[in-house]
Amino acid sequence: MRVILAPMEGVVDALMRDILSTINPYDLLVTEFVRVVDQLLPEKVFLKLCPELLNNGNTPSGTPVRVQLLGQEPQCMGENALRAIELGSHGVDANFGCPAKIVNRSKGGAVLLQYPESVHDIVKAMRQAVPKEHAVTAKIRLGYEDKSLFMENAIAVYEAGATELAIHARSKVDGYRPPAYWEYITEVRKRLPIPVIANGEIWNSDDAKRCIEVTGCDSIMIGRGAISLPNLADTIKTGATPYTWAQTLGLMLSYTQRELNGRKSDYYPARIKQWFTYLNRQYPEADTLFRELRVFKTTEEIVAVLEAAQRNLGNES
Repeated sequence: MRVILAPMEGVVDALMRDILSTINPYDLLVTEFVRVVDQLLPEKVFLKLCPELLNNGNTPSGTPVRVQLLGQEPQCMGENALRAIELGSHGVDANFGCPAKIVNRSKGGAVLLQYPESVHDIVKAMRQAVPKEHAVTAKIRLGYEDKSLFMENAIAVYEAGATELAIHARSKVDGYRPPAYWEYITEVRKRLPIPVIANGEIWNSDDAKRCIEVTGCDSIMIGRGAISLPNLADTIKTGATPYTWAQTLGLMLSYTQRELNGRKSDYYPARIKQWFTYLNRQYPEADTLFRELRVFKTTEEIVAVLEAAQRNLGNES
C-alpha cells in the first residue's frame, strides 16, 4: 500500500513537506500547484515552489516529490511538464481538483471537469511532452456542480495516457464537507486498467482501512488529515501510535524555529493559526490553546504562548 501526501495550496509548502516526511514513511509528496497560463515558466518559478528539485527531487529525508501543474492550455502544460521533469521532478501531476473561485474563474482546476475533452487534451499534451519512463498523473474531483461526468473525466485521463489517477471523492460544490463518496472511486477503479488513488475524509488509520475496503484501491492520498494528525501516514503504514499533544506541540515549535529562520517569517502568525484549525479536530488541547493565542497578531506573542504551553506540559509530567 502506498500513502501519498496530497497537494494543498497554501498549506503544504517545502518546509511542511520536509517536516512531515521526516516523521512519516510517505511514498510520494505532491507540491502546491505551479500556475501555468500561456508561456514556459522560468526555472526559478519551479525552484521556488519545489526547492527539493535541487536535491534530485527529494526531501532532505529522501522522500520523492512530484511537481503539480495547474492550467488550461495544452501546449503550455506540456512544455512546463517537460521542464519540471528536466529539473528533477519525480513525474508530473495535473490539477483538475482545485475548488478555489479565483482559480476556477481563470479556467483552471475543478472548472475543467465540465469539459472532459479539455481534460483529455491537457493530459495528452503532457504525456506526449514527457519521456515515457516518467509518470504523468492527474488529480480530479468527482465533478464540478454535480457528479454526472465523473466517469467521463476518469476515462479522459486514462485515454490521454496518464500513468495513474487520484480522485478526491467529492464534487467542487461539495467542497470539503463530509461525506466523501468513495463508492464512485470504486466504479472508476473497476473500469480503468491504470492505478487509482483514493482521497477524501481519511483522518485516521481506521478511515484508511475503510477507504481501501470500499474502493479496492491499494494507494491512498491524505490531505487535511495529515495536518490534523502529523504522523497519520505512519499510523496507517506501520500501526504507529498517534502523536500525543505533547509531541505535536514540540513539532510545532520545531516548525516555528525553522519558519522564523526562513523567508516566510512575516507570514508566521497566519500559518500557525491555520495549522491550529486542523489540529483542533484531533486534539482538544489545541482548541484550548488556540483560544488563547488567536487574539495575538505578532510572532513574538504567539511564540511566547506556545513556549509557555510546552513548559506547562513539562511541569505536569
